[in-house]
Amino acid sequence: MAEKEESRSLATSASVVPIGTLDEEGASRWRSAQYLRKRQGVLFCCGCSIVTVVVLGFIALILALTVFKMQDPKLTVKGIHVEGLKAAVGTNSSLNATMMADISIKNPNVASFRLENSTTEFFYRRESVGVASIPGGVVSADHTKRMNLTVTVVTRQVATLENTTDGSPTGSVNLTSYTKIKGRVNLFGIFRRKLDVFLNCEMTLDLSLNKQDAQNLVCGANTI
Repeated sequence: MAEKEESRSLATSASVVPIGTLDEEGASRWRSAQYLRKRQGVLFCCGCSIVTVVVLGFIALILALTVFKMQDPKLTVKGIHVEGLKAAVGTNSSLNATMMADISIKNPNVASFRLENSTTEFFYRRESVGVASIPGGVVSADHTKRMNLTVTVVTRQVATLENTTDGSPTGSVNLTSYTKIKGRVNLFGIFRRKLDVFLNCEMTLDLSLNKQDAQNLVCGANTI
């Protein structure tokens, strides 16, 4: 009987596991599970961030190539009216006239176009005969701004002046004009572009008319 009780006691004592060992193993598994969860969360957040950045970059690229694409402003001359044309015939032939130019600039962009102070200059045979100032300002997005410019043109030694039988001048004179407008387009401080718009015009004035619209008006614009 004593031997049986001793063997039972030994078997029971052999199967007993200390409580401290169980606690350490449980804590180790819990820490491992927490680490895996945190790692998975970090990887998930990184993946979402990368996908978000890629999508936003793709959207920004599409907008930059379509809606936010910078377009050149369009500068046009609606017409040039002449008043008070006076021509003198003789050794010191000359021409004096007040010219009023109706100019418009269209901004096709989704951001405003800020233009600096600019000028329109008139020439006779490559010699400057008058300058009109264009004040700076802002052309709103997708809007057109009209400007009326006035300049007094004075030329000397006009080669085409002739006298009629009553002494009044006749013939015509060809003038050219050069307009340069500097400005910039700024969209959200991200899309920026400086623009210089140039406009060259050719026209003919009838010397027998005191008031008239410039004839044969041909203009061409370019942008850099």
